[in-house]
Amino acid sequence: MKKTIGFVGTGVMGKSMAGHLLNAGYEVNVYNRTKSKADELVNQGATWCESVALLSHKSDVIISIVGYPSDVESIYLDEQGILNHAQSGSIVIDMTTSSPELAKKIYEEGLAKGIHSLDAPVSGGDIGAKNATLTIMVGGDKDIYNQIEDIFKVIGKNVVYQGQSGNGQHTKLSNQIAIAAGMLGVAEAIIYAEEAGLNIDHVFDSIEHGAAGSWSLSNLGPKMVEGNYAPGFYVKHFIKDMKIAIEESERMGLYMPGLLKAKSVYDALSEAGYENEGTQSVIQLLKDAIKKN
Repeated sequence: MKKTIGFVGTGVMGKSMAGHLLNAGYEVNVYNRTKSKADELVNQGATWCESVALLSHKSDVIISIVGYPSDVESIYLDEQGILNHAQSGSIVIDMTTSSPELAKKIYEEGLAKGIHSLDAPVSGGDIGAKNATLTIMVGGDKDIYNQIEDIFKVIGKNVVYQGQSGNGQHTKLSNQIAIAAGMLGVAEAIIYAEEAGLNIDHVFDSIEHGAAGSWSLSNLGPKMVEGNYAPGFYVKHFIKDMKIAIEESERMGLYMPGLLKAKSVYDALSEAGYENEGTQSVIQLLKDAIKKN
């Protein structure tokens, strides 16, 4: 018998993820701060819950994907939060990119109540969520991971167990560090190619299959060229991720010049009014800077 899944956070990513679970035959309870964002899922057969507390009580597995660590802390640890209303023996999975230390805290407080916790952030953006091809990085107890691996495989293609609690978040932060300076490189390469008078489609044909190839180049590069800044992943959330990565790096005594530079550029992008655009909008900031010079 399939487990009943509670899904908290039905935004850009969560709506598609919960939809795949419905299509796979799971009974899905949903909650979102803005109810209208869950309407499509309810029309597909999901059950709306009026609160996180009610959803938690009615579900065997509770999945969350929200905005910020403060949101994660609230929905898990508040009086009306998940850990105070989920039943003993249930499994909670936070798929938000959040703090490794917070993941460990949720894990420990959950265990004290007989609730098992996994941190399982994802990579792949809205495209990966829609196509069920997300990369999922999982931290927590291996036996709990084994119990629900099939759920992960409904929404992701590359699912990797990373070890103890917090390791999923550490892996995702490694992912964001790798992307951070790379996004600037993609934008600068496009600007250079255009200024040189090259056919940008031909440039993509050459460089995306060589050493410069990356997910950002192939998926976000064309959007940069089109001026399509619709958010698959918000600038404000990328800044949040980089902030966490910098804090963790400093805690480890590491110096990350590429990460620090990328964070400063994205901070400027946010201040210029692009905080609710997609991360690819960074090219506009660079183009505007060229015009000023």
